[in-house]
Amino acid sequence: MKLISRLSNSTFAKSTTLISFTSILAVLGPVITVSGGFWDAISHLLREPEFFWTTQHITVYFGVSLVSCAAILGIILLIRKSVRGSLNTGIKLVIIGSGIQLISGFGDSLSHDIFGIDGLISWSHQPLEFGLVLASLGGLLIIKNREHTKLKLLLPFSIISFIFFTTWLAFNLALILGHVIQCIPVYEIFSSGCAIL
Repeated sequence: MKLISRLSNSTFAKSTTLISFTSILAVLGPVITVSGGFWDAISHLLREPEFFWTTQHITVYFGVSLVSCAAILGIILLIRKSVRGSLNTGIKLVIIGSGIQLISGFGDSLSHDIFGIDGLISWSHQPLEFGLVLASLGGLLIIKNREHTKLKLLLPFSIISFIFFTTWLAFNLALILGHVIQCIPVYEIFSSGCAIL
């Protein structure tokens, strides 16, 4: 906490710079996370060995770490009390989303240690995806708030990303509700992907 306090009082970072970095990391982090997730799904299709520290999972958690960096910058901005309104809400969503992703990542590691292979639906994946949706919504709100700057170039990308992540989470939740019938067509792609752990 002392480190965050020191960073928040330092002159190295103006609030506008921190907001820019926070928004960029909050948008790119979830995209990298989902890219690693799809890569992991492809490796299931190819029946590659499954353990937690695969390159695919490292890619996923690199994206999570980018969102965590955005959350740390957001905490600094909140400590400085330099954000208000939808910008404040966006930063809080990034922080909450990051926290959920970190806890779920630890849960995912435990799941791999206990069960070995995991599937598309698991007790750690859906909370991770929910954290991803919150963080991307936070990034979208931050960029929307800063649309009078050069960050407006990221606005369409962040909107599409948020819609895609939300749809992906809804698809996975639908698999939980109708897991047997709906999972049959995607079982081959995600190997044990429809097994609810």
